[in-house]
Amino acid sequence: MLRCEGLAQTYLSGGRPLTVLKDITFSLEGGGFLAIVGPSGSGKTTLLGLLAGLDTPSAGEVWIDGDEVTTMTEDQRARMRSAKVGFVFQSFQLIPTLTARENVQVPLELRGEPSEARAEELLARVGLGDRLDHYPAQLSGGEQQRVALARAFSIRPKILFADEPTGNLDARTGSTIIELMLELNRAEGTTLVLVTHDSDIASLARRTIRLSDGQVVEDRAAA
Repeated sequence: MLRCEGLAQTYLSGGRPLTVLKDITFSLEGGGFLAIVGPSGSGKTTLLGLLAGLDTPSAGEVWIDGDEVTTMTEDQRARMRSAKVGFVFQSFQLIPTLTARENVQVPLELRGEPSEARAEELLARVGLGDRLDHYPAQLSGGEQQRVALARAFSIRPKILFADEPTGNLDARTGSTIIELMLELNRAEGTTLVLVTHDSDIASLARRTIRLSDGQVVEDRAAA
């Protein structure tokens, strides 16, 4: 489902090259659950953005479900993401002027697909069946992240990327969000790729990749 080879990313910082990632190579089977861990500044979020096609690498290749992402134009990557990729952000990224139901409907409406019934189904599955018409400002942080999770799963993505999805939540609410992700992973068969600082969350993954200074220093399958 996901493969990257020789992935590297270098930026200019103060006129000098700054290498954030170096020679990242791995693959992940469909339906898998991968946690990417490491200290701050190790390149986790940069790697996630490259894998999801949100950014282009300085070198290397990324493949999602047989499609080479790194040779696509921006428009082609956008179409690929709308067809196959879900993304959950730490800061929720909900549209403040839309209700919970409308936020979940957006990806489907962009594809020209019926959206209302699917949005209501997903919001009910994440425990927000009675919050359909609430705006983000009327929801708690945990509820907003549930809406974001429902939105990410609305298109039945083949792969879901999550960047510190519990980072702005308390431990109990964060645990609930992870349980919902795992439930949807099982029900929908979606591959999960999760960046986290939380060792307890990482321990739930079937595989863990640890980064340090932009390089893979450990690639471990769960016991």
